[in-house]
Amino acid sequence: MDTNALMMPVECDIRVFDELDRLFGPAAELVVPSAVLDELDSLAGGHSEAATAASVGKDLAGRCRVVETNVSYADDAIVELATDGELDYVVTNDAPLRDRLRSHGVHVVSRQGETTLGIRSP
Repeated sequence: MDTNALMMPVECDIRVFDELDRLFGPAAELVVPSAVLDELDSLAGGHSEAATAASVGKDLAGRCRVVETNVSYADDAIVELATDGELDYVVTNDAPLRDRLRSHGVHVVSRQGETTLGIRSP
């Protein structure tokens, strides 16, 4: 899961974990790179809607297994994990990251309807 996926509940009113259960079942293992947690920490300061969404995202990340990578930039960490075969799918609504992942043959889960997620094949 990337940063904006964990912020979707506040920013897009999407119940991300319910949607992932619907798509993959409750046994799916969810992971988040430590770089995403660092990005959420940096966004969580302040009183804006983005700060609130990042704070909620940090709490939600507690439902995921944290994975260390060799890079500190969150998008690069996700691409590294996905291209190394560590991830079967990536949850993101970030269009440039989505395009990067799909160019590497990675399946992407992103917003499909107002409050739903769908799988985009490469």
